Amino acid sequence: MQLVLASNNRGKLAELQQMFAPLGVQLIAQGELGVGEAEEPFDTFVENALAKARFAAAHTGLPALADDAGLCVHAFGGQPGVQTAHYATRFGYDKGDANNVRALLEQMQGVDDRRAAMVSTLVAVRSPGDPEPLIAVGRVAGEIARAPRGDGGFGFDPVMLLPELGRTFAELPAEEKNALSHRGRASRQMLELMRERWL
Repeated sequence: MQLVLASNNRGKLAELQQMFAPLGVQLIAQGELGVGEAEEPFDTFVENALAKARFAAAHTGLPALADDAGLCVHAFGGQPGVQTAHYATRFGYDKGDANNVRALLEQMQGVDDRRAAMVSTLVAVRSPGDPEPLIAVGRVAGEIARAPRGDGGFGFDPVMLLPELGRTFAELPAEEKNALSHRGRASRQMLELMRERWL
């Protein structure tokens, strides 16, 4: 089964390809099919993921899978949330993972409440007008580290500390990260939904 992934994020594609391999699902990045980025005008992960999945399905004719994920910091009322990828631009930095981490650590100077969650919402549609999209949500609670640690993963992985392990996502081997991560949890839910309803 081929699914178009409504993303051009290489890190996300690699993680999801690994997780969906057991179902025999082949994920193809939308950019490989000449599809640009969808608008993401909404304030929630699920609305943006649905918009991205419908856009990719409409432009390719294939079933589509979209992931909208982000970091929700408790002290910031859940922000940056859906604006996670662009977080650094709020503070005059160029868009990018390293700048996002830098901006977050600067904004959290003097903040003692380090609680945060990584959230991944996966939405799959069979067609652009699918009335019953599959929706899976994965969430991992942790804390924002005081400094980046580790060189694996992407995004905020170097500062997303899992207190029970005493390590950040960036310090975990890929298999362990995928087993514990928000995207891993959402993917397992999505695989079950696909087995139950699509296959």
